[in-house]
Amino acid sequence: MHHLTAEGLTVMLLALGLLIGCARALGELARRFHQPAVLGELIAGVLIGPTVFGHFFPETQGWLFPSEGPNAVVLDAISNLAIVLFLLVAGMEVDLSIVWRQGRSALKIGVLGTFIPFLVGLLGAMVMPQVLGQQADADNLIFSLFLATAMSISALPVIAKTLMDLNLYRTDLGMLIVSAAIFNDVIGWTIFAIILGMMGTHGAGFPPLLIILFTLLFAAAMLTVGRWLIHRILPVLQAYTHWPGGVLGFAVTLALFSAALTEYIGIHAIFGSFLLGVALGASSHLQERTRALIDEFVSFIFAPLFFATIGLRVNFLTHFDPVLVFLIFIIACAGKIGGVLIAAKWAAFTPKDSLAIAFAMNARGAMEIILGLLALEAGIIKQDLFVALVVMAIGTSAISGPLIRWALRRRQPKQLIPHLNPKLFIKDITATTRYDAIRELAVAASQQHQLDSDKIVQLAWARENVAATGIGNGIALPHARLDELSNAVVAVGLSEPGIGFDAPDGQPAHLIFLLLTPLKDPSVQLEISAQIARTFRDANSLSRVLGVNSYTEFLAVLKTLAPQNSDQPFE
Repeated sequence: MHHLTAEGLTVMLLALGLLIGCARALGELARRFHQPAVLGELIAGVLIGPTVFGHFFPETQGWLFPSEGPNAVVLDAISNLAIVLFLLVAGMEVDLSIVWRQGRSALKIGVLGTFIPFLVGLLGAMVMPQVLGQQADADNLIFSLFLATAMSISALPVIAKTLMDLNLYRTDLGMLIVSAAIFNDVIGWTIFAIILGMMGTHGAGFPPLLIILFTLLFAAAMLTVGRWLIHRILPVLQAYTHWPGGVLGFAVTLALFSAALTEYIGIHAIFGSFLLGVALGASSHLQERTRALIDEFVSFIFAPLFFATIGLRVNFLTHFDPVLVFLIFIIACAGKIGGVLIAAKWAAFTPKDSLAIAFAMNARGAMEIILGLLALEAGIIKQDLFVALVVMAIGTSAISGPLIRWALRRRQPKQLIPHLNPKLFIKDITATTRYDAIRELAVAASQQHQLDSDKIVQLAWARENVAATGIGNGIALPHARLDELSNAVVAVGLSEPGIGFDAPDGQPAHLIFLLLTPLKDPSVQLEISAQIARTFRDANSLSRVLGVNSYTEFLAVLKTLAPQNSDQPFE
């Protein structure tokens, strides 16, 4: 039996550790700058790959990431496993019941929002295939269908996370956008599966028409009988197997079996895992904790590994064509935004809502990158076009949220965590009265931001005399509005014995937030106060905060109490 040598195993472990570590680190850094994690993960691959590391240290880069041989095969296999599992999670995000509940409006937007950009991409590819990056020996019809599909698919995970950050997800408008995106995803991936069958690059070599027939039969069976069987099996697993191992093992096993079947049929393995994810996610027996665990299991290890390996395949500087990048970006945005605007007008939405729907549906993300990579491996597109698709996917994801906010003229609510400062965190305040607590926190804030501490105390104490700011559960929110501030300042103090802030439940305050906000923007104080109240509405939450020994531990606990309030705009 063939196996890796000791040196080969060492190199493989070093390579995987470097890929995962760099991808996770830069993914977290991207989130800190309010960008999708996939951007950081892609940059990690670019830095480690031939673009940067290979340019300066070609021998070392080639030793760690050889282009052929056993190590190359192992890395390619692990990368394929990663993308199969990633599509399982993407499929779980699809809730087909939402589509039916939204009715004709979602259907109109889903159909035209897929058909018009598909048609624009198809015409562009047929008219100027070489300009848009078709390989010289590739079939023009297959290339045109690929580019049309890449122009028409939206990124459901990106859209859902963006809507959540804008507090639009549970609104009627948000549900309409999600349902249209679900329809778009399912149709787009089905079309691409058929294109893969036409390529003849996978499976047992069935004729194209038979591959298409098998694909449609598999999709129909998985979304009907398969979905019903999974729904019946899940309660048994939850009752008689160890949680969460039983359900997790069941999901991964079925995903791999489904992926193997579609690969054998002649379409890519990812289509099988995607449809299995749709069937699994549709079951009401799949608990949210289990769903989140599968998501984290894949999203924090396998997805970063896959997206980092993309940077190993292409030199992004050598193959960056600004004209092609511009053309792809314009074609993608014009087709998708134009198609959705036409559909939204047909469905009688207001101009503001129509623009918001169009900007949301224009978000692409990981799906276009995956499609582009498969086409690159199949020899359909040039590396220049692949780079352009990556730039387009990231760019449309990044601009989606700001454009939706502009369309609706809706400002994102202020968040607590971005306004915290380690120098304004006092673990053990010495004050024993609320007046002294306000003063102690005011002095810290004034020293850090060159403010007048006496003025802060005067304004905050005047507000305290109008109505006490203890909100219960051991939390107090004294506050003041200052005309010299342009942004919020938050000082935090912990008091183990507690300080009386005349709370409705009669309990002393152990965690005091002094909120200083701009005079010209009264909504800031309300938004941050509301977020703090939501975070600590559970009486047991405070005990976790009181056990911290540093600002870092405080911030870590705060993020686990309110993960939706962290600085992570979308995945």
